[in-house]
Amino acid sequence: MLFTIFCIDKPNMREKRATAMPDHIEYLNAQTKIKNIMSGPLMDDEMENIVGSLYLLEAPNRTAIEEFTKGDPLVAADIWTSIEIRAFNKRVDNRD
Repeated sequence: MLFTIFCIDKPNMREKRATAMPDHIEYLNAQTKIKNIMSGPLMDDEMENIVGSLYLLEAPNRTAIEEFTKGDPLVAADIWTSIEIRAFNKRVDNRD
């Protein structure tokens, strides 16, 4: 089952995010219950500032996604003002 996680940063999180990033990347790479299809930072229109994060994940169920989210070092660092988890029904995939 596919899920998206859409997160918006609190204001002025650049330094806090940078500090948490090595642990966050290690956490993503260590996952065995979920598959990270695609993820990365959401950017402002000038592509200069990170404003949040977006994940497209495959997992057996929502509980696995919630557990993954709770364990993320960016959650522990209190980076995000909002976190939205949604099931995703892929209809088109134009990746080569």
